[in-house]
Amino acid sequence: MKKVIVTGANGFLGSNLCKKLLAHDYEVSVVVRKNSDISELKDLKLNYFYGDVTDINSLKEAFKGHDYVLHLAGLISYKKYDREKMHLINVVGTENVIHACITAGIKKLLHLSSVVTIGSSFFPHIHNEQSEYKIKNLDLGYFETKLEAEKKVMAASKLKSLFTICVNPSTIYGFADAKKGSRKNQIKVAQGKLPFYTAGGVNVISVDDVTDGIIMALEKGANGERYILANENISIKELFQMIAHSAGKPAPQIYLPTFLLHIAGWMGDRLKKGLSRENAYTASMYHWFDSSKAKKDLGFLPKKSAQQAIDDSVSWMRQNGYLE
Repeated sequence: MKKVIVTGANGFLGSNLCKKLLAHDYEVSVVVRKNSDISELKDLKLNYFYGDVTDINSLKEAFKGHDYVLHLAGLISYKKYDREKMHLINVVGTENVIHACITAGIKKLLHLSSVVTIGSSFFPHIHNEQSEYKIKNLDLGYFETKLEAEKKVMAASKLKSLFTICVNPSTIYGFADAKKGSRKNQIKVAQGKLPFYTAGGVNVISVDDVTDGIIMALEKGANGERYILANENISIKELFQMIAHSAGKPAPQIYLPTFLLHIAGWMGDRLKKGLSRENAYTASMYHWFDSSKAKKDLGFLPKKSAQQAIDDSVSWMRQNGYLE
């Protein structure tokens, strides 16, 4: 039985991945901080190690005796004042994971990257693994720290010091995703309390398909490669319509012009609350992607549609008192 250890296991994706790994007969260990909420893991047969990606010694101790490391821990924020913290967790934390893997003799490191490292555009355009990253001038903190972390993972593979694989999921929906801080607007849409929609688009994929894709990448992925895990490209208007339909609420009808969004972001940065400049950019861009490489090389084939993934999300909201 292969022994895997997961960082960031107590999050939305991490907890779902642990369940899937156990179903695939892996022996699963997790690295969690002592004050972490592990309620989503409590009924799973896991080995626990207390540690933090910012503490390399705790990682070295935890990784001993394992075959594979799945590094999911990270921080998502679109606030300028979180940039330093994101660099510490996303970049330095990933460096620590790499060094701890080498020290512990880990056979493979699978790094949870993101489609943000591939980029976005201000017009409808579908990106793939070979697309040029063209938005560095925007200096988006989450995008830049994830990109820097991914480059460090790739560099480790090129130096032949570690077998590494990156997976780049798009926007993930499913049961319990409403716990994520980034889902506030989606909750409002499901409650019928958001009248506006913006320009831009997203790619929606089910958490069940992402966890399948991660295991496929772990078992079949090539050293030093990255794989986009994506499904349906839709506009923000279509996304909100799907959420509203699932919740039985009217969809937002008022288009919010992008320039007003940027004014609100500028004001939010000055006041240090509400919408930020980075929120304004990311909310109005097209995050559309193609997962042909993962389909060809890994056999990745999403089973759930965007609407089904959203239905799972809304169902959980309803069961947990988010909806009236």
